[in-house]
Amino acid sequence: MNQSEWKRFPDDGGTTMKMGMIGLGKMGGNMVLRLTRGGQDVIGYDRSEDSVALIEKEDARGARTMDELIGALGEPGSRAVWVMVPSGKITQAVIDDLAEHLAPGDIVIDGGNSNFKDTMRRAEELNAKGIHMVDVGTSGGVWGLSEGYAMMVGGHEEAVERLRPVLEVLAPAPTQGWGRMGPSGSGHYVKMVHNGIEYGMMQSYAEGFELMRHKEEFGLDMAQIAELWRYGSVIRSWLLDLTAEALKNSADFDQLSDYVADSGEGRWTIIDSIEQGVPTPVMTLATQMRFRSQQETSYAGQMLSAMRRAFGGHAVKTLETPKKEGFVPEVEPGQHPSAAAPENIPRSNTGQGDGSMKEQLGEAGQDRVKADQ
Repeated sequence: MNQSEWKRFPDDGGTTMKMGMIGLGKMGGNMVLRLTRGGQDVIGYDRSEDSVALIEKEDARGARTMDELIGALGEPGSRAVWVMVPSGKITQAVIDDLAEHLAPGDIVIDGGNSNFKDTMRRAEELNAKGIHMVDVGTSGGVWGLSEGYAMMVGGHEEAVERLRPVLEVLAPAPTQGWGRMGPSGSGHYVKMVHNGIEYGMMQSYAEGFELMRHKEEFGLDMAQIAELWRYGSVIRSWLLDLTAEALKNSADFDQLSDYVADSGEGRWTIIDSIEQGVPTPVMTLATQMRFRSQQETSYAGQMLSAMRRAFGGHAVKTLETPKKEGFVPEVEPGQHPSAAAPENIPRSNTGQGDGSMKEQLGEAGQDRVKADQ
């Protein structure tokens, strides 16, 4: 599908806002493109010259330095900067830098997957300087450029209202897919729970299809079942649509590693459920399964094997050759989402990327845990 076949971008309704975007990865870069095509005046900045050049090739505006970005945003007190970088230390560093550049009345938007407690603390610190903090829990992935993003917004009502023009363009429709959840931190909190639910849904689909695939005597067709469930079934969803598309195209999953990264939000959801005393067994077990996938070998499993042999003299398996895995980088801004489909994943890529592999794998981003670690 080429660009001309993509869905029409929402019209801005005649209201244009000037805004900066820091972080031009697959989410931030695509958001800049959607805003630009939707009539908004947005300037993108990233430490990577290649990332800036990429959006400029798509007729978006880029900046090479933080000073250049801030200088292009107009008068102090009316400026807005959207931060779309990995959560944690990087986000903190960018917001600290902005706090020194911006003035009372300006707005800092954190659209990444920050911990809601960090967001609440940062909002207090910025508020002391007269700077508004708005958190936008953003969902949409690589499809957001064409389909729009779901945005869970937290922050002062006045600041959120000032951002309405850009939120209406980024959303699937001006009045759908976005809304103010409450004060600062609430947007990231709702997005955190959203991702916890996502873990549970993905795990349930994966387990169900694996169970059916092993029922060999029935000769079940996974693609047929996925397509059937998309219509009328109570378990139909966008996740199922994507799964059905992959199976219909005869995607070969055998080439893929079973390593699944976990975002920090899955862990935070579990921690919050414990602190509140609210049971979340499905989300908890789904996250634990991701931990298991990140182990090269399970020390607990090795111990069980040793114990069975020790008390019963049972046969056991030993490791002969280590697992060798490649790495396929994330989809770049502007690429059609089909580039991420399973059938389009290269069969082999043993390169280790440009140093951002952990970042790209997920917010937690840890390497496989070895049995002796």
